[in-house]
Amino acid sequence: EVQLQASGGGFVQAGGSLRLSCAASGFGVDEYLIAWFRQAPGKEREAVSWFTSEDGDIDYADSVKGRFFLSTDNAKKTVYLQMNSLRPEDTAIYYCAVTERVVHADARRLAGVYDYWGQGTLVTVSS
Repeated sequence: EVQLQASGGGFVQAGGSLRLSCAASGFGVDEYLIAWFRQAPGKEREAVSWFTSEDGDIDYADSVKGRFFLSTDNAKKTVYLQMNSLRPEDTAIYYCAVTERVVHADARRLAGVYDYWGQGTLVTVSS
């Protein structure tokens, strides 16, 4: 069974940084799509960044480009999200999600294509 464990959230002032981690277990395939999503109170869940091992592509939501950076450690089966220049509007619960399916690039930002989800980690950015 695939399990995802997200961690690293916390409270930070605007302009600060945090690094989130997502450790995967029970994952035995070489090709996968993994993503970070976030959900703020009263808002829909949105994709923040995603990585596919199929072509090594990493992409970001426009709202975080240049501030957030996704990286992977295959040996540790861990995905990181380095978040810099944080803003109050980045406040949300952050989730990692993964699928073993091959997903077209246009669909990788859709929550519905992911089969496994972590429990979420809360990020709070004060102004």
